[in-house]
Amino acid sequence: MAFYRAFQTMRLAGHQLASVVQTAPSADGTKPAGSHHVPTLVPLPGSLSLVLPAHNEEDNIEIVVRRALEVLPRYTGAFEIVVVNDGSRDHTGRIIDGLAAQDGRVRAVHHPVNRGYGGALKSGFSASTMDYVMFMDADRQFDIGDVGLLSPFVATHDIVAGFRMERSDPIHRRVNAEIFNVAVRILFGVHMRDLDCAFKIFRGDQLRTLKLTTSGALINAEMQAKLRRQGATLQQVGVPHYPRVAGTATGGSLRVILRAMKETIVLWVHMHRYQPPATSEHPRPYYALGDALLGIAIGTVSLVGGRFFRRRR
Repeated sequence: MAFYRAFQTMRLAGHQLASVVQTAPSADGTKPAGSHHVPTLVPLPGSLSLVLPAHNEEDNIEIVVRRALEVLPRYTGAFEIVVVNDGSRDHTGRIIDGLAAQDGRVRAVHHPVNRGYGGALKSGFSASTMDYVMFMDADRQFDIGDVGLLSPFVATHDIVAGFRMERSDPIHRRVNAEIFNVAVRILFGVHMRDLDCAFKIFRGDQLRTLKLTTSGALINAEMQAKLRRQGATLQQVGVPHYPRVAGTATGGSLRVILRAMKETIVLWVHMHRYQPPATSEHPRPYYALGDALLGIAIGTVSLVGGRFFRRRR
């Protein structure tokens, strides 16, 4: 594993100019503005809350938290690690409580029952108190040491979002992700290279104004759709993605996929009524093009299906 991570780091350094995509406010929320070299270490411009959602991660959570305690002091003088135990049935909760007892910078949040990925993030965001909020999965497929790839852009952008340069996931999960990304682009006007990448930093004050409603995997789509309406600026940065070495992934299960499909429809309806907060600096109008594209798609399917059934008769 150490050799693999070293290889990934060397490969990433050789592709940094191609991996960083800068975006600024525009009609569709993403406007490429060139590439930039990423400095080795740029401190964050304020304090940081790191939110770690964890469900049955007893083999990973302590390693992830201790790694964060080691790395984050290099980037900020004030930080907290908010670990959300989302109804784990293993020893995740006990391990988190032990870490919190040992270090006051670690805070434990417990869900008696599993509320889903989105539910865990919402609890973590509500518990956060710092200037900036970052979330990262607790399965060791991301390394908090790579926060240095994001930190140079935090002072000038509302959202700094990582995208996995090479996903270390099974092919079916990658296909599902691509289909989902296309659907979100069409319906909500959110143009991101890797919507569900769990390595992002947000302005804390802006993130905490969001009234998030989804509890499942669609949470990233809802966050980005609403922040887009608020006129948030976005920077996308390529980051390494490492193989899972312990625990079991649940994001690609049929139950999670079906729940995401249902929540997509609900969110699409909800966004028709959504109004950005009055404090939004550059609010944008509702993305009506999504309705038009959806109407064209439904009409095309109906036309083709009608002709097919007429021919069969």
